[in-house]
Amino acid sequence: MENKVLAVVNGVEITNEELEAALSRIPQDRKAYFANEQGRSQMLEQLIAFELFYNDGKDSGLIDGEVYKERLEIFKKELLAQMSMENTMNEIEISDDEVLKFFEENKENFVQPEKVSAKHILVEEEAKAEEILAEIKAGLAFEEAAAKYSSCPSKAEGGNLGSFGRGQMVGEFEEAAFASEIGVVTEPVKTQFGYHLILVEEKSEKEYRSFEEVKNEIKMNLMQNKQGEVYFNKVNELKGKYTVEMK
Repeated sequence: MENKVLAVVNGVEITNEELEAALSRIPQDRKAYFANEQGRSQMLEQLIAFELFYNDGKDSGLIDGEVYKERLEIFKKELLAQMSMENTMNEIEISDDEVLKFFEENKENFVQPEKVSAKHILVEEEAKAEEILAEIKAGLAFEEAAAKYSSCPSKAEGGNLGSFGRGQMVGEFEEAAFASEIGVVTEPVKTQFGYHLILVEEKSEKEYRSFEEVKNEIKMNLMQNKQGEVYFNKVNELKGKYTVEMK
């Protein structure tokens, strides 16, 4: 694709490639704002403004001032340090064998836990829960009973609690829900909140995620761990090479 010249500021061309490079540096959470012609035009205006201020800075003598020279030295130092760290990190590699070995040794960490999808009705008294259960057995829809009797805000959605895994509900409720048969309303279950009638609609068993599903995740985590290790080892190596005095 032709590298089209989009603007010329004081003899300096601003090209399409420069615009694309500037757009690529935008933080992810702001990219959508610039992902149209209006956004591209705004970015081009920013590049033009940058060149204008650059020229103004030169012509006003800032380039010869002490502040500029001090900041330039700081920038050069930061850039050189960053490039040295990048050189160190670029030497790190994670092999497919390392990824597979980690997966085989840590399969229990890559599990989709068992879950249930359930609805419930919450009341204060056990006797009231028994009455509601009798109405449901006589033909009243569970969702209608929840809307009519439940004290839980979920009554607005027929008592629907959605899908949940172990550790997300109070113990007595969780135990009853995971032990319940699908489509069968439980007997009243007592918790610290009152008495519940629970209707489990779906269950999903614990499933092991496949290697293909998790290999990129594993590789990224191994890379981060190795980068941390290499970084601290390199710092210690350089401490042996250069003097460091703590005051």
